[in-house]
Amino acid sequence: MKKLKYLGILILPITAYISFTSTGLLTFLPLLITFVAVPILELFFKPNKQNLSEMEVESATKDSYYSVLLFLMVPIQIAALLLFFQVVQEDISTVDLVGRITSMGILCGVLGINVGHELGHRTNRFEQFLGEVLLLTSLESHFLPYHNTGHHFDVATPEDAATARKNEWLFTFWFRSQIGSYFKAWQLEKKRLTILKKSVISINNKMIIYTIAQITLVVSIYFFFGKVILLYFLSAAILGILLLETVNYIEHYGLLRKKKKSGRYEVVTLKHSWNSDHTLGRILLFELSRHSDHHHRASKPYQLLDSHEESPQMFTGYPGMMLLALVPPLWFAVMNKRLPE
Repeated sequence: MKKLKYLGILILPITAYISFTSTGLLTFLPLLITFVAVPILELFFKPNKQNLSEMEVESATKDSYYSVLLFLMVPIQIAALLLFFQVVQEDISTVDLVGRITSMGILCGVLGINVGHELGHRTNRFEQFLGEVLLLTSLESHFLPYHNTGHHFDVATPEDAATARKNEWLFTFWFRSQIGSYFKAWQLEKKRLTILKKSVISINNKMIIYTIAQITLVVSIYFFFGKVILLYFLSAAILGILLLETVNYIEHYGLLRKKKKSGRYEVVTLKHSWNSDHTLGRILLFELSRHSDHHHRASKPYQLLDSHEESPQMFTGYPGMMLLALVPPLWFAVMNKRLPE
């Protein structure tokens, strides 16, 4: 069951297919599963803090199943996107159209960006490439250079665009994080190439390659499907990006590392990320909610991430916390009390 539980992620593409081929309430099925059913169920199930034993860790480390499952998300996401282009051309109501765009947006956020994030942390170039492909489907390619060498270095400091400050509203954070991380990604690439003594304006610059890839994708959609379908795709991609930024918001809200006399910050510890051990959210997000351990060892595969007592704990899973963040006064009332702890 510890292996098979991750097959639960398939509920999203399956419900998205139902959304794309149905009308009425069913077009919102992925939304209802992710942000209604899961949050409600997680209020009634206790979090599971159990970690793998040493023998299980050794087995899971060698087992290719966990990586193959991630690889499978690439053709699924691409197939879903191609099907989406077809079904939004049908003569359907505005409500059904919104439902299908929302479903694609959830796939962009969960399969496109979240799985792309996991693969982007791998050291194997092929796996990184698959992560880049997934991020491209959500027009969030700049995420990797910023996240891997920017966010993980500056997390829980004022220098990190993706760390939400205490009493910062989610809706303003969306813009600050997305815009800040984009420009920081360019700066980081410039710094990397300068160290390597390579030209910034060249194919060695990942941001230039990513920009060309994204423009090519957008132009191709316009050429083959038209401007209306392109608008629908952009809407889904933006929704996926907003899901990413909402997750960013709840992961580090109000947590700050202390600054030393030398001007440097203390090292990142297990207390600098909000954690959730609620099982359903963990499965849907490939253990992303065990976020403290992820920042402790960024290269650690999702199936090996541990729960730690010293990590700040959320009272429910990530989907429920994301909904709470949409109501800033309630979010502040709940989370600000937990910060001193």
